[in-house]
Amino acid sequence: MHWHDANFFASPEIEWDPSHDTYLQRVERLGALSEALALSVPRGFPAFIQTPRAWKGSQFYNPSKHIYILSEDDLNEINSAIGKFSGKSPDPDQLTPRTFPLPTLARKLEHLSNIIHFGQGFFVIRGLDPHRYSPSERVLAYAGITSYVGSTRACQDAGGSKLSKNLTSKKTRSRNNRSSLVPNINPLQPFHTDVCDILAMYVQELAAEGGNFQLASSGQVYNDIARDRPDVIHTLAANEWVFDKFSESPTWDVRPILLPFGSHGPSFFFSRRPLTGSAVAPRTPGVPPMTERQAEALDMVHFTAVKHQLCLDAQKGDIIIVNNLAVMHARTAFTDGVPEKSSGRHVLRMWLRNEELAWPKPDIVKPIFDLKYSPDSPWCEKPVWHLEPPTVPERLLARKFSCS
Repeated sequence: MHWHDANFFASPEIEWDPSHDTYLQRVERLGALSEALALSVPRGFPAFIQTPRAWKGSQFYNPSKHIYILSEDDLNEINSAIGKFSGKSPDPDQLTPRTFPLPTLARKLEHLSNIIHFGQGFFVIRGLDPHRYSPSERVLAYAGITSYVGSTRACQDAGGSKLSKNLTSKKTRSRNNRSSLVPNINPLQPFHTDVCDILAMYVQELAAEGGNFQLASSGQVYNDIARDRPDVIHTLAANEWVFDKFSESPTWDVRPILLPFGSHGPSFFFSRRPLTGSAVAPRTPGVPPMTERQAEALDMVHFTAVKHQLCLDAQKGDIIIVNNLAVMHARTAFTDGVPEKSSGRHVLRMWLRNEELAWPKPDIVKPIFDLKYSPDSPWCEKPVWHLEPPTVPERLLARKFSCS
């Protein structure tokens, strides 16, 4: 039997939206089998990650540990930098700490960069009112501030987009196809990682209800699983996970979802959708499904992350910066389209890299990162900044790299 004989494989009961009941039933069912399971983690993997990136959400009871509030002096420096940059070059690609000088704030942002790369792996910058600026000025402020954390910006789709927008419209159509203002319900995002070094999100508008950001330490998730189920670490680190490429014919990549990142230790790098399919992008017929043991492992990662998650009480104007290789992220479902409550959720996203501090990548995933970051990549031949919605169609064509 070969990988291409996909019809011979039974598909486990697992979906993009994880079911806790199904997960517990699978753990119980597999636990009743008489199988000899590994009692220690694989060779080369630590029994425990003991670094600041291993944390529990309960540790962040004091907002000052993860939120920096911009002062009036900080905002004055940002406004001055916007004015200077706008007068010289309107191209956001040219935004660097040198071209966007922040004399005093710079030291604080450089400290935050160290926290992102070597500490807890995330931070929130609060106080940048998006409605104080024009759409282009918002992007300059957002890109200029975050350039102190990482000034290399990835292209997020085949059209070279440096900036993507997660937004919804107030106007949707009801079932009888008449145009009306009805709630636009957007499903949750389970825990995952993006295809980037650093994820930076700028909150323009909040949802009418829901849409909360959730973060979880990959180090803490690893420690829990390594302690209680070292055999699952073997499953996660095995080069046997099938990632659907969502092509017209069944094609797929195979790699681990738990990878070593040099001295930083092992971490997760995956999105659920290419592994399970989803309602909007079902798994391609003919692509081999995962095994029952893999389904158990994948859900164990998610529900361990839920156990230790930090739910961010985001505010309009927040810039949320996450080390994508140290911290997994998720989002609760949200509802938009209720005009008296909200004009609709609107979040800008950039993928960043700090060339000096970036984590080393295993060879097996370097091509994935190169496609986004390398100037020689076909995705980066003509980088563009879409300052006004909607997002360009190329975003819809990149679903094999998308988390949603």
